[in-house]
Amino acid sequence: MTLQELFRYISQNPAPFALFLSCLPLLALVTNLWSGQTAPEILRWRYVYMGLVFASAIPGVFAVTLNLYLFLFERQSIWSLNLITQFLPILSMVATLWIIRQKIPFEHIPGFGKLSGFLTLIAALIGVLFLLDRLHFYAVIYIPFSYLVMGFVLLLLLIRFAWTKLF
Repeated sequence: MTLQELFRYISQNPAPFALFLSCLPLLALVTNLWSGQTAPEILRWRYVYMGLVFASAIPGVFAVTLNLYLFLFERQSIWSLNLITQFLPILSMVATLWIIRQKIPFEHIPGFGKLSGFLTLIAALIGVLFLLDRLHFYAVIYIPFSYLVMGFVLLLLLIRFAWTKLF
């Protein structure tokens, strides 16, 4: 099965995927209600929060990456955006993370630092690939390689800083 066949199947049968993505923020809300009020009570639920974060972040990060690729490199029109496969995972991820953030800081959730680092790496690589695509390096290169490396490191640090300020 190819990725295109998977998306076609989800588009033809959207109910299970949409139900899964819609239930994640609801599960986060219910978990917030059940987890208690004191710090020790809340920290007992951190692995449940971890499962919710990863269950929402994996499709969400994939959808963000796919959208960046389709809009920046494939020049897809916004009018042909598939709401189930390209928008709903992002909306579900943002809602779930926002609800979880209301109850527990992300630094207490196991594995969240690795997830944010992975997202930073993906964003930096897409940024560099887009820059290389727009600069047309295959013609003539007037920029020294050391400037490219410094630009990549600065882009990585900027994205990492923006991510920490976002959540």
